[in-house]
Amino acid sequence: MKKTQSWIFYAALLVLFWGVWGAFSALPITLYGYPDEMIYVIWAIVMIIPAAFALRGQKFDRRPKAAMYGLLIGLTGAGGQLLLFNALSSGPAYLIFPIISISPAITVLMAMAFLRERLPKVAIIGLVAALAAIVLFSVSGGSGGADSGAWLIIAIFVSIAWGVQAFFMRKAATIGVNDATTFAWMAISGLILTPFAISSMGGIPLDVPWQAPTLTAATQLLNAVGALFLVMALSRGKASIVAPTTNALAPVLTIVVSLIVYQTLPTIFGTIAIILALLGSTLMVYSDERRGEASLKNMNSDANKTSERANIVG
Repeated sequence: MKKTQSWIFYAALLVLFWGVWGAFSALPITLYGYPDEMIYVIWAIVMIIPAAFALRGQKFDRRPKAAMYGLLIGLTGAGGQLLLFNALSSGPAYLIFPIISISPAITVLMAMAFLRERLPKVAIIGLVAALAAIVLFSVSGGSGGADSGAWLIIAIFVSIAWGVQAFFMRKAATIGVNDATTFAWMAISGLILTPFAISSMGGIPLDVPWQAPTLTAATQLLNAVGALFLVMALSRGKASIVAPTTNALAPVLTIVVSLIVYQTLPTIFGTIAIILALLGSTLMVYSDERRGEASLKNMNSDANKTSERANIVG
C-alpha cells in the first residue's frame, strides 16, 4: 500500500471508529444507568491495548522533559474524558461532540498568548465561527430540560482541556518526543486518575447487569483504537490534511448516526451552531497544522544549510 493511500486508510478507520463511538458512547448510561465514572475506569484500562501496539518497534522516551509533557498531555486528555462521560449522562451526543470539536480555538489562543504567534486570516475566521457557535449552542439550549445548561458547560470544559492538551502535544513534538511515547503517557495518565473516579462513586458498583460493562468496553475500545489510528494516520500523511479532515468528519458521522438512531432533530439555532463549530474547528486545525509544517520545513532547511557549510569548511 502506497504511503498516500495508507494515511487515507487509517484516517477513514479513525472517522469510522470515533464517529460510531461518539454516537453510542452514552448507551451504558441511558440503558443501564451505568455510572459515568465507571465508564471512565473501563476506558482507562482499554487504553492499554492500543498503547502496547503503539510502542511496538518504538523506543520509549525516558527523558524528564518527555515525562513532564507526557503527564501534562495525558492528564488534560484523561480529565477531559472524565468530564465528557459526565456530560453524556445528561446531554445529546450530536450536540456535545461539535462543541468539543471547538478545542482548537483554545490551542490557537494559547499559542497567541505564550508563543507570541500571529494568527493568519483563516485561523481568525475559524475562531470567530467557533465563538459564534458557542453563543448559538447556549441560545438553543440543546434538547431542552433542566440539565441542558449543565452539560453545555461541562462540554465547554472538555473542549478547554483538549485544547490545552493539543498545545502541550505541539510543545512535546518540538523537543523530539515521539508519538508512541506520548500515547503511552496518555494511557498511564488515564490509569492515574482511576482511583479518583472510583472514590467519587463510592467504590466499584457490583449490582449491575453484565451488559453494562460489556457494552462500555466495546464502545470505549472504539475510542481507544481510534486514537491509535490518528497517530498512524499522522505518521503517514501531511498533518495539514489529516488533522482537519478527521477533526471534521468524525463529529459529522456522530451527528448523522445519532440523528438516525435516536430520531431527534436539533433546533434551527442548534443546526447552525453545529455547522459553525465544525467549520471553525476545521479552519483552525488546518491553519495551525500548515503553520507547523512550514516551521518544520524551515528548521530542516536551516539544518541542511548548516551541514553544507560544515562540509565546505571540512
